Amino acid sequence: MNLLAGELEKLVSEGRNPRTLDLDLLSTREIIEKINAEDGEVAIAVGREADAIAYAVDRIVEAFNAGGRLVYIGAGTSGRLGVLDASECPPTFSVPPGMVVGLIAGGEKALTTAVEGAEDNPALGAADLQAIDLTAQDVVVGIAVSGRTPYVIGALNYARERGATTVALSCNPASAIAEIADISIAPVVGPEVLAGSTRLKSGTAQKLVLNMLSTASMVRIGKVYQNLMVDVTVSNAKLYARAVRIVMEASDVAAETAEALLEKTNNDVKLAILLALTDMELQEGRDLLDETGGFLRKAINQKTAKSRDS
Repeated sequence: MNLLAGELEKLVSEGRNPRTLDLDLLSTREIIEKINAEDGEVAIAVGREADAIAYAVDRIVEAFNAGGRLVYIGAGTSGRLGVLDASECPPTFSVPPGMVVGLIAGGEKALTTAVEGAEDNPALGAADLQAIDLTAQDVVVGIAVSGRTPYVIGALNYARERGATTVALSCNPASAIAEIADISIAPVVGPEVLAGSTRLKSGTAQKLVLNMLSTASMVRIGKVYQNLMVDVTVSNAKLYARAVRIVMEASDVAAETAEALLEKTNNDVKLAILLALTDMELQEGRDLLDETGGFLRKAINQKTAKSRDS
């Protein structure tokens, strides 16, 4: 047995699931039920990592407030999930494309096609971070189910050298990347339905964690009011319809009023809501949002307090 095979044999994520040894004998419905039953364990495993995830979010918020970035880096499915989460932040929260970055071993081609050997080179991980001018203000999340991917190890070691905050996201306890990183998030979901196919439970666990990291961080920097995405970018018909609905729900106005407010504010949902709830003038609303750091609730409360006192 070679060294790598020996290492993989010890990983929880590479083991054989005793509950699915008869997978090839099952009916289609039974296979679906097995997969669904195993998936039911994923959210529980992620929940056990709540403290570590919250700690990572607080560091990400600090980075954002200091002008830093959130950088995801991984290989294969792990890398693709990071790129996916990063790519969804600009339209959802109107952040600059470079504020949340997704890097994958092998580059853009690896999003759709396996790039042989890319994940086995730690120098490539370091080089990809160097190429984006990583700084000490950034947070780097190394994503690897096994926790031993050389590309991710190289990236995290480089990130530490640069003074960046480092987070390890794996699905195995006491992993190699956990030993390197400042923060370890390790939802252990157990062996897969199909042995070694870590795009299944492990991939789902990673996606859930990434959802939390980005969404909670955006909430904490004022990108959300109540539970509404008030900084959504209106870039197509569907998003315009969503923007209208958000203004209506947040300020209890009719569709026609919401549309008029969006036209007045150049599709700035947050500003439209503020004007609807406070009857402020356009520039006054802009100034107040700037003053409150873009926190809509804070702006509303501040304006309401002033109105009561006057």
